[in-house]
Formats: sequence, C-alpha cells, structure tokens
Amino acid sequence: MSKAKILVLGGLRDDALTDLKEVCDITIGLVGHRPDDDRQWVLDHIAEYDGVIVAKMIFDKQMIDTAKNLKIISTYGVGFDHVDTEYAKENEIVVSNCPESVLRPTAELALTMILASARRIRYYDHTLREGVFLNADEYDNQGYSIEGKTLGILGMGRIGQQVARFAKALGMKVIYHNRHQLDEKIEAELDAKYVDFDELIKNADFLSLHAPATDETYHIINADVFKQMKDTAFLINVARGSLVDSDALISALKNDEIAGAALDVFENEPHPRQELVEMDNVIMTPHVGSATHVARFNLSKEAANNVLSFFKDGKAINQIN
Repeated sequence: MSKAKILVLGGLRDDALTDLKEVCDITIGLVGHRPDDDRQWVLDHIAEYDGVIVAKMIFDKQMIDTAKNLKIISTYGVGFDHVDTEYAKENEIVVSNCPESVLRPTAELALTMILASARRIRYYDHTLREGVFLNADEYDNQGYSIEGKTLGILGMGRIGQQVARFAKALGMKVIYHNRHQLDEKIEAELDAKYVDFDELIKNADFLSLHAPATDETYHIINADVFKQMKDTAFLINVARGSLVDSDALISALKNDEIAGAALDVFENEPHPRQELVEMDNVIMTPHVGSATHVARFNLSKEAANNVLSFFKDGKAINQIN
C-alpha cells in the first residue's frame, strides 16, 4: 500500500516529524518570504497531496477546489481562521488544530505583557538607551502594582484559564466574559467571576483578549468600548488582530482614554501601524505567542500527530469540523 503524501508548509521542526515520516511521504514546501509566489507554488502542486500541514497560508475555496486528493488540513497552531472549515467539510476534508502546545507559552506572553505594561518597561528601556536616567522618585516616572488590580479576560478557553491562574497567584482579581459561563468548580479553582461584556470592559484594569477570530468578534474592541474602559486600563492582545479596531485603539491612546496597550497581533500583519510603533505606552511583539524552542517542537509534533492519527485511525486527534 502506498504511503499518504503530505505537504508541510511553514516552519515546522524537522526533528518533530520523525514518526510521521515513517508512515507518510513528506514534502517540505517552498514557503519563504514571498507569500504570493508561495501560494501559486502550492496551487500548482497541492492536487497530488493527501494531507497538508499549514501555518498561515490561506486555504480558501480556490485552494480547496484545486486540492483534488486532499483529505486532511492540519493547522500549525490553535487558530484556524485562515482555513474555510465549512467548505472543507463540504468536500469531506478534515480540519484539525493544535490547542495544547500553544497554551502555556501564549499565556506566559500575556502575563509578560501585563507585567511589562504595569511596570512601563518599554518606556524605561528606551529612555535609558537614549541617555536619560529617570528619577524614580517623581510620580510621573512610576509604574503600577498589579496586586489587587482587576484582570478582565475576554474568552475563557484553555489559554484564558491559564492566564487566570497566573493572575490569581499574583494577587489579582479575575473577572471574565465568555460565550458560556464556566462550571462552578472551574470558577472556584480560578477564583474567577463571570460578568457580562459591559461590566468586563468597565471594571478591568487589564483587559486581556483570548477570543477566536470570528464574524462575531471582529472589532469587538472598538471606539465605544474604549470610551467605557478606565482611563488607567491597559489592553492586552495575544489572540487575533481582528478583535481590535486599530483606528479606534490609536485614537483612544492619543486621547488618553486608556493608559496603554500590549500587542502581539495586528490587523495588518506583518505591518503594525506606524502610530503604534511611535507610542511609549504601547508594547509590541511580532506574533510570538508560541515562539519558544520547546513550544515550537511540541507544536510541530502536535500538528504531525493530527495527520498521523487520521491516516492510522481514521480520525484526527484535534478535529474541528
């Protein structure tokens, strides 16, 4: 029996694909720094493959129609908004994601963003590099303590819950809004209180976003939201750039409607808005939520195991459609 042919697109760790290589015929795709050319290359070759592991490339109707033999799309990450999951299902293509590997590192980055925002790390770092040793006795040069502050979490999935655990350990109060309220036992473990959306944004000292990118969450953080937030509040986004209206965020920061923002994701990646780049109260990282050595190995392994389980057992471990 011939081996299933798998196309691997993205920066997966080769040493994490050993088990998959024993069962399937693997091709590492031509994916570099020219996304338009890369897409055409994939369109030209995808028809010969039974499965694909994909990081960011868009798998829309055109791509799926071209992929005549495709049986599984395994996304290299927890997000799958770049894949038309419904159309894939119509074409009997399984879509799977990797929720476990990104959980801890993404939550760690959210915590880092909270602490760095509160302690004004970006401002201190750049003023010191410019030769200014600030007087920490002056009130305007001081940051914020987080103990006793309220962390508002939008999206209380596994990553949101881990952020809540971190926050609880640091003495923060945790409130959250989610599509569904958590079980009472989980709420008790996290010491987290379910609130409606309006109460969340009005009471959060730090508003941390952990919701998926959907039609319902597009620009859920907009001008009206910023007007209701505390002027001492910080926005933390390690989820998806589309959750936040960039124009509204820039306006809110310029008009002191909020104290600052920490962003790992952007609406127009890889090109963050220049206004944000120039602000001292904005911390930015280049979509690195899962970018640790261990996490990327585990992520590569998880993506590969989805494909492996599908061709061995007929079902992907983390099937989503």
